[in-house]
Amino acid sequence: MTWKAERVTRNTVKIKVDMKKRKDWQQWCLLRSDAHHDNPRCDQAMEKRHLEQAVERDAMIIDNGDLFCAMQGKWDKRSDKNAIRPEHQGGNYLDLLVDTTREFYRPYGKQFAVLGRGNHETAIRKCHETDLIDRLEVGMRQDGSPVLASGYGGWVKFSFMLGKCHVDSVILYHYHGSGGGGPVTKGTIQTNRITAYTPDAQVVLTGHTHDDWIFPLTRQRLSDHLRVYRDEQLHIRAPGYKDAWDDGAAGFEVERMHGPKPTGAVWLQFAWNSRTNRIQVEAVRAK
Repeated sequence: MTWKAERVTRNTVKIKVDMKKRKDWQQWCLLRSDAHHDNPRCDQAMEKRHLEQAVERDAMIIDNGDLFCAMQGKWDKRSDKNAIRPEHQGGNYLDLLVDTTREFYRPYGKQFAVLGRGNHETAIRKCHETDLIDRLEVGMRQDGSPVLASGYGGWVKFSFMLGKCHVDSVILYHYHGSGGGGPVTKGTIQTNRITAYTPDAQVVLTGHTHDDWIFPLTRQRLSDHLRVYRDEQLHIRAPGYKDAWDDGAAGFEVERMHGPKPTGAVWLQFAWNSRTNRIQVEAVRAK
């Protein structure tokens, strides 16, 4: 592996990346949100394809919450036994979710760096007094994964190293999301709110609404030497792997006319820019 993750606080992770000052050097990172892995409408084939690509690219994986759907428990008002995978049909439903998900991710565990939390996980903790993300982290780490659990919102500092020398850094802020996204704006209005109170992040990852967009915001800055310059804050909304709309015949999303949503994730590519002598960041949709 060319990178190593370490915990700084309960929702801050530092990732040291070994780099090269070459045109062909690159480091990949898979940004995911709203996998809803245990839902029957999760496209696990797509998810697995992206995980296999992450292994091929030695990519870091950052998950932004709602990895679990977890709505089919005995006391959940939303539960529908027709919407449960066969492997989760048992009296120990929550245990089965953790065990089967851990098994699914075992071949790809070494690529996982961060597990955020979403509203589905926080609801389980509130109602059932168990933390699915903490339990998955423990299991995956027992299997040899470096993964670290984070919060509903959290930070990742990518520190790029040339030997023992620090060359550059990129800060990512991940926040699972809130609200319905908006049928027209798809949640893009939130970018201006987030950039106002999160000025230190170069990359902002959100999810929750199952929308899919990459939205750069250009900012004017003033350096310590009073030089005016510009930079970008790159906002990324990752859609997830669940196709809730299906054929549009029935369901929560259909009744509320949410419309069909995209599926997938986002690749973050780090490269060395010899012109600026800085790390360059690009985002590419993972389909």
